[in-house]
Amino acid sequence: MCLAVPMKVIEIEGPIARVEEAGVRRHARVDLVEGVKVGDYVIVHAGIAIERLEPEEARETLRLFEEMFPQSPERSGEAPRGAA
Repeated sequence: MCLAVPMKVIEIEGPIARVEEAGVRRHARVDLVEGVKVGDYVIVHAGIAIERLEPEEARETLRLFEEMFPQSPERSGEAPRGAA
């Protein structure tokens, strides 16, 4: 199963942005979405921004993710089960 996640753009250098959600930072290509700027929320799938979101929509999506996955290790700071 694939999941695309709303992430906030915190830095852009050329076609690559540094994006963040819940303290997790990643690089994502942003050249497929026109006009992305620092502070925008983008949907990131497989390291590529595929759509820009309004902040309210991003927050609502993230709230729904939290409802579906309330104990996710990324949000709790815990190691995933079975991790050494």
